[in-house]
Amino acid sequence: MNGIWQKLRTMAHFHPVAWGVIIGTFLSRTGFFMTIPFLGIYLGKGKGIDPATVGAILAASFLVGTLCSFVGGALSDRLGRYPVMIASMAAWSLTLLGFAYANETWQFFLMSSLNGLCRSIFEPTARALLADVTPPERRTDAFQARYFAINIGGAIGPLLGLKLGAGSTSSLVPFYISAAIFAFYAIALVVLMLLFRQGLQEKSKATPMQEMVRVVFSDKVFLYFLLGNVFLAGAYSHLDTTLSQYIGHDRIEAYSFLFIINTLSVVILQYPLAKLMKRYSSLTSLKAGCLLFGLGLFGFGVFENLVLLAFSMVVFTAGEILSFVIGDVLIGEIAPSHLRGTYYGASGFAFIGQSASAWFGGILLHSLGFGQGPLIFAILMLLTFIAYPFFHRGQQLWELRLGQSRTNQASCSIELTKS
Repeated sequence: MNGIWQKLRTMAHFHPVAWGVIIGTFLSRTGFFMTIPFLGIYLGKGKGIDPATVGAILAASFLVGTLCSFVGGALSDRLGRYPVMIASMAAWSLTLLGFAYANETWQFFLMSSLNGLCRSIFEPTARALLADVTPPERRTDAFQARYFAINIGGAIGPLLGLKLGAGSTSSLVPFYISAAIFAFYAIALVVLMLLFRQGLQEKSKATPMQEMVRVVFSDKVFLYFLLGNVFLAGAYSHLDTTLSQYIGHDRIEAYSFLFIINTLSVVILQYPLAKLMKRYSSLTSLKAGCLLFGLGLFGFGVFENLVLLAFSMVVFTAGEILSFVIGDVLIGEIAPSHLRGTYYGASGFAFIGQSASAWFGGILLHSLGFGQGPLIFAILMLLTFIAYPFFHRGQQLWELRLGQSRTNQASCSIELTKS
């Protein structure tokens, strides 16, 4: 309880804009999880689309996100965080309305692509803004609070969606409500912009786009982190795609229950895991997250008992906490302040793992069948483990860079003393 109280006291000193991002994250993720996690079920059961095509539709979101996330982050460095966030959130609201009125397969491909576009532009910009207004010593707490908000929304959203008929063709209310929530958040961002724009680092027009690309993709530590994150992002994508089809096709209540377990696990595990991993480097945390992610995925395919599935979700969620909270903090450590949005945007290239994994998971279900859960999820586990050597190499380079930095600082101190 002492630790939790200290966390609450720390959070009380967040910048008002940081609170706006955190509370807005809760609202938007509640709306997001009311509809998108059920989209695979909606398309399969409600619209009669086969699993491979459903996987491709869901993959389109991740693919477009991969192609556009760097542009969104870079634009936020050049044009300012608020204009990019407001425009993408307003467009996201209209996209959710589009899902409600779509009937043809190509229309779902279009809406899924727009969903990925809006998400990939908004998310890195919001994370960059949160890092902008938060001192380095409090960033871990701020990103933990944001991640907590994501998961509370991830618990409430599916329950509301289920009550409102998400996953069937009988009710379009979840899409309407989600669109309204996103529109409200866009308006709230306009208010925040008017109240708190002064004093924030909003633009970095001096750095050409080509130079941004060169700086980011010549950073070897970041590149190894990004390559490893491709496989972790792919592992996480199965929660909304492969798992939703595998369990949701005949046990939709069990699928919703697992989302609740996911949120409870975040509430219970986030603080002790964060405290534990402060003893280790960020990339060590990512390596541990990689192993837990894979083991949790394997459990989803092996177990049918609800208790054991819940245990698998706890393991999966532990990997999720270590991978994504620490990953956001690591980018803040690596990135120069004037290119922070660009780095967060470039991290969106990990969506290529989500795109490929969502499609690949659908193909496995279609070709091997729903009765081959252990084999399907064993394959997915092994793909997740590929992230480990990339993080290990990145850790070696990061420690070398830190060592060189300390040596240079010591040399400068000696020179100053002599002078």
